[in-house]
Amino acid sequence: MPDLVTGAAGFIGSHVARRLLEAGSAVVGVDNVNDYYDPRLKESRLERLQAFENFTFVRADIADGKAMARIFAEHRPSRVVHLAAQAGVRYSIENPHAYVESNVTGFLNILESCRANPVEHLVYASTSSVYGLNATQPFSERHNVDHPISLYSATKKANELMAHTYAHLFGIPSTGLRFFTVYGPWGRPDMALFKFTKGILAGEPIPVYNHGKMVRDFTYVDDVVEGIVRILAFPPGRNPDWDAAKADPPTSSAPYRVCNIGNSDPVELIRYIHAIEAAVGKEAVLDLLPMQPGDVPATMADVRTLEELTGFRPHTTVEEGVRRFVEWYRAYYGA
Repeated sequence: MPDLVTGAAGFIGSHVARRLLEAGSAVVGVDNVNDYYDPRLKESRLERLQAFENFTFVRADIADGKAMARIFAEHRPSRVVHLAAQAGVRYSIENPHAYVESNVTGFLNILESCRANPVEHLVYASTSSVYGLNATQPFSERHNVDHPISLYSATKKANELMAHTYAHLFGIPSTGLRFFTVYGPWGRPDMALFKFTKGILAGEPIPVYNHGKMVRDFTYVDDVVEGIVRILAFPPGRNPDWDAAKADPPTSSAPYRVCNIGNSDPVELIRYIHAIEAAVGKEAVLDLLPMQPGDVPATMADVRTLEELTGFRPHTTVEEGVRRFVEWYRAYYGA
C-alpha cells in the first residue's frame, strides 16, 4: 500500500514525497494547487515528482470531505503525511476563514478518512507558533501551549487536540510535528528568505520586522524531511505510565505524541540576512519595521524527543542552508 502525502505540491510536502519516492515507496500526492502564491512554482515541484513511476497525483482540496473519502477508499494508504494547510501567521489576520476551512475542516476530513480506512501512522504538521506567549526557551513539548497569538497557531493547536481525540476514540496512531521556521530550495515566496533574496538581488529595501531584533530557530528543509521520514517509521503507542493526575502533554494513554523539529541553534535575523548577502554577493538595504501582530520575538526548539525517538537532530547551519537556497533561486529564476 502507498504512502499518502497531502500538500504534495507545497514546499515541505514536495520534498517529503520526493524523499519517499527515492527510497522506493509508492506515493499518492494530494494538492489543490491553489493560488495563495504562484501556482507555476507548485506545478514545477509536481513535475519533479511526476518523473517517478510510483507517484500518483490527485488534484483535490482536503476541505472536500467526499473527495478525501474517495481518495482514501481507492488508494488505501498505509501511512499518511498530512502537510496540506493554509500557512502564514500574518495572512491569518487578513483571511481567517481560509484557515478554518483548510486547517480545521480539512484536518477533520483527514481524521475521518483515517478512521474509515485505518492507517499505520498519521504524521501531520503542527508549528512552533503554538507556543504563543510562552517565554521559556527552548520550547519543549512539555510546555503550556494555551496562549496562541494568531489564528494560524490556534488552528494548529486545534489539530493537536483533534488528533488526540481520534487517537483516544478510534486508536489512530498520530504524531504532530511542530516545525520551526523551515527554509530551503523550492520554498514559498511569502517566506522571509525568498523575499529577502529577491529584494537584495533587485536592490530593493527588504522588510525587517521588530527592527531586526528577532531570533529564529531556522531549520533547513532537508533536516525537516529527515526527521519526518524517520519518525514515520515509529508510530506512537499508548504510554503505559501516563497518569491523568500528572499528565505528560506530549504523550497519552492513547497512541498519540507531539514532537518538535528545529535546528536547536537560534539565529539573530541580522545573521540570517548577512548569510543571504554573502551568498548573493550584494549588500541588503534594510527597511526596519515594528513587530507585526501575531509574531513572537524568539523561537528555539528543544529536540530531545526527536533525537531519542530517531537518533537524529537537525544540524545544517544557516550559512550552508542559505547558500543552497540562493543557488536554487538563481537557477530556477535565472537571476
